[in-house]
Amino acid sequence: MAVLLDGKTMAAQLTEGLKKRVEALKEKGVTPGLAVILVGEDPASQVYVRNKGKACDELGMYSETIRLPQETKQEELEALIEKLNRDDRIHGILVQLPLPKALNEAAALRRIIPEKDVDGFHIENAGKLFTGQTGVVACTPKGILHMLKAANVPLSGKEAVVIGRSNIVGKPVAMLLLNENCTVTICHSRTADLASHTRRADILIAAVGKPRFVTADMVKPGAAVVDVGINRVDGKVVGDVDFEAVEKVAGYISPVPGGVGKMTIGMLMENTVEAAERKAK
Repeated sequence: MAVLLDGKTMAAQLTEGLKKRVEALKEKGVTPGLAVILVGEDPASQVYVRNKGKACDELGMYSETIRLPQETKQEELEALIEKLNRDDRIHGILVQLPLPKALNEAAALRRIIPEKDVDGFHIENAGKLFTGQTGVVACTPKGILHMLKAANVPLSGKEAVVIGRSNIVGKPVAMLLLNENCTVTICHSRTADLASHTRRADILIAAVGKPRFVTADMVKPGAAVVDVGINRVDGKVVGDVDFEAVEKVAGYISPVPGGVGKMTIGMLMENTVEAAERKAK
């Protein structure tokens, strides 16, 4: 049976370390602050935003949630971001995605100054990751790497396969694994004979958005399997991996829920604390 990559336990350990860092900042007169902008009434986004607020409270951080109506104009959203860029109480700005269709996500994210871009989506931070420089790393990829390292999964020289090529997960996690000396393959919807790639993987990251897409016959025995998917099936939340079947083959596996999602919020908190520490220097 596979070792469980327990995001809940790992996130709790991370929180304990962050509490100490927040205390140290407060002693210098700095309270880390996060502003979350939520446009519209998307139910999943409402839940995510609530969880982010709770995480800030638990760490003793300052948090602000700004709710805007569905019909908000692009210039109104960008003017709000500019205002938060200038606000010294705020060290991190997060625009909850997806935005309503009428708004331009890329243009809005570009408005956030790179040092307050705690999501790691700004083109400057993405470019720093690509060129091996220090910048803010996107929360989910950073959380995946943290999970693998916390479980002492060997990385250097190993074969890693990432299913999914999004700018939010697929591409940045591939870069992080490359920086850890993995040999990385990115697969996607046009990949021919996907299983021939996944069966070679010592580390398999599933970020495809299809419920139970990765089956046991696609997994190399003993591989570390990280499931990024969040899908609703018959009222239940399931991942992109057929957990029950794959658990019998894999060496390590992350559950859904209770896996990567917990780490993503933990890394958002860490990015905000790091932003406050940089400012305090």
